Amino acid sequence: MPTTYPTELKVKTIRRYEKGESIKALSQELHISQSTLYQWRKEYCSIEMLDRTYTPAEFDAMARKLKKLEHHIEIIQRSNYLSSVPLQKKLATLEELYRQPDNPYSVHELCEALGVARGTFYNHIFRRADRSKREEEQAKLMLQVQQIFDDSQQRFGAEKIRRVLAQNGVQVSTKRVSAIMQELDLRSIRSDAKKQYKKRQQYAKRDLLEREFTAGRPNQIWVSDITYFRVNNYWVYLCIILDLYARRIVGYRVSRNASTNLVTTTFRNAYRERGKPKNLTFHSDRGKQYTSSTFTQLLQTNGIKQSFSATGRPHDNAVAETFFATFKKEEAYRREYTSEQSFYKSVEQYIRFYNEVRPHRTLKYQTPQAFEEKYYAGFIEN
Repeated sequence: MPTTYPTELKVKTIRRYEKGESIKALSQELHISQSTLYQWRKEYCSIEMLDRTYTPAEFDAMARKLKKLEHHIEIIQRSNYLSSVPLQKKLATLEELYRQPDNPYSVHELCEALGVARGTFYNHIFRRADRSKREEEQAKLMLQVQQIFDDSQQRFGAEKIRRVLAQNGVQVSTKRVSAIMQELDLRSIRSDAKKQYKKRQQYAKRDLLEREFTAGRPNQIWVSDITYFRVNNYWVYLCIILDLYARRIVGYRVSRNASTNLVTTTFRNAYRERGKPKNLTFHSDRGKQYTSSTFTQLLQTNGIKQSFSATGRPHDNAVAETFFATFKKEEAYRREYTSEQSFYKSVEQYIRFYNEVRPHRTLKYQTPQAFEEKYYAGFIEN
């Protein structure tokens, strides 16, 4: 019948082994076979990790659990379930977890689990943290001003709108109404309407950047452009939107048609993904897609200033032009595209590389994603 040894003896023996005594010496001293001691080593020898010390049995159990969790993650990824969850719902869930007092997870872990870019999450937190009661009241007042202006068929000016608001129990100054109308780009009909219209048209197409391609924060200035490539016997068009602060691509789309829809869809997706930022300037060349009434109205509706390069001066939109030159040199000219899908996949992979891996000289050799995250991380810490 095999000898049964107490657990205390087994542990003490293995601790001596861990301190440098050999299995052979221990076997001779304790009159225990070497094979038995090797079995004890397997069961009780310590495995040092960052957070604690494990026995081999505990470590094996942890490895099995890890493998099981990896399978769970793989199943979730293959199901594409997370991609069907709206971004705002993901952000709300992440914020709830992030703000829990006993939250043990880093922002990196939270965002990676739900497939959300950390910059997008920081942007969401930034907007939520900066929201105040006055801003909520301001948003409500802006809606009322817009409604009264529309009900008057764009006839009422600031003073008349103030009077209507007063009749409805809302006391506000004419100056404040005027500022709201200016922000919403609401202009009442005037006797010199035609002159004012021409003046606005001239103003609308001015260059607000004047080749100053810098921004003090994310979502302050976006630049955009369209380029094209030949795939088999047809052309495909790539539209990109780049945030000047971190030189990050915040939106892109591939299409067989260089239509206004290409630009509006690219913008809508980026605008929604970035949390509908305020005080944004959008800069592009004077291509028909960007000067179309559909697109300009889309920007005006969202309170976005529009800026244009001068005709025939590509250097006025140099950052977007430079991105396309880099993309072609580092990616597109090195590939043979057999379909629109293969081109889209190439664009997708390169933009991920450009944003997350490729260091940028303008950013002191940081990646666009890291540079932007540093901005938001600093805001949260403060």
